[in-house]
Amino acid sequence: MRTPRPWALPSEPAPLTALTEQGVTRGMIATQLAAGRLIRVRQSVFLGAEHWPADTAEQHLVRARAETVVHPDAAISHASAALVWDLPTPSRARWEDAPITITLPGGGRYRSRPGPITHQLGPLPAGHVTRDPNGYRVTTIARTAIDLVRGLAVPEALVVLDAATRRICTSYVTKPRRADYSNPRHRSRAIEELDVVARTCGVDGLADVLELTEPARESPAESLTAGHIHLAGIPRPLYQAAVRTPAGTLYPDCLWADERLIGECDGAVKYTDEASIVYEKEREQTLRDLGFRMVRWLAKEIMIRPDVVMDRIARELASG
Repeated sequence: MRTPRPWALPSEPAPLTALTEQGVTRGMIATQLAAGRLIRVRQSVFLGAEHWPADTAEQHLVRARAETVVHPDAAISHASAALVWDLPTPSRARWEDAPITITLPGGGRYRSRPGPITHQLGPLPAGHVTRDPNGYRVTTIARTAIDLVRGLAVPEALVVLDAATRRICTSYVTKPRRADYSNPRHRSRAIEELDVVARTCGVDGLADVLELTEPARESPAESLTAGHIHLAGIPRPLYQAAVRTPAGTLYPDCLWADERLIGECDGAVKYTDEASIVYEKEREQTLRDLGFRMVRWLAKEIMIRPDVVMDRIARELASG
């Protein structure tokens, strides 16, 4: 009886052609699949089972990378690229639950695949594609953001665009500080990157939402708030503006300076322990002692009942 020849199971998605070039036979692959030591990521692409991640987002990315193994001129894009860049979703849906998506350059002849895979066709200029940490082709942050915001309303578009410009600004400096996100030059440069991509891809109607984009905003709920403030015709506040106090410099979510009104969007992540709750109460009292009024809303409120939040803010502005 012939002893099975050992072979190194792939730690990255490997196509059948690459394995056979290394002397791996179909029988050897079948043996490892049956033993559970090898998994088929997609047709003709395999991965060592020990390298299959437990996390669903990572599983999504492995499957997306497997698509680019089969289509080397493609790039991971849309929701799949959003996972690479850790962009927030504009809704309660998770990116990993969306179809695995790659973009293929227009003009080629490609066979569509059944199942939860989307093959987009479109321009892929060199400046729109980079490499993810594992070396696979992926659309840049700017291209990914523009792909994702097509057809979105202003509040939801800002969730993606604010986060994208924030990450782009991070790339401009070695060690990003809070001031880098509010730096007008960094902001203008990041927005210009997005605008150039939008024009290259023929995406119209983004000028207004790009003008509203602010990398200084720190959460999706803040971005949603900014979009609804714009749609409601409420005066535009300053976001994360520095307010110097005896207790140090504080950065409220929203500041209407002339009205001495501060707006704060509270989320569950913001107050994770008793110390943070106490700090927030002390912070609010410090601002009140300086003559500022406060209006607060919950992150879930701006997601579910933005009209209620806008009415609350409008009343506070009118009462000043």
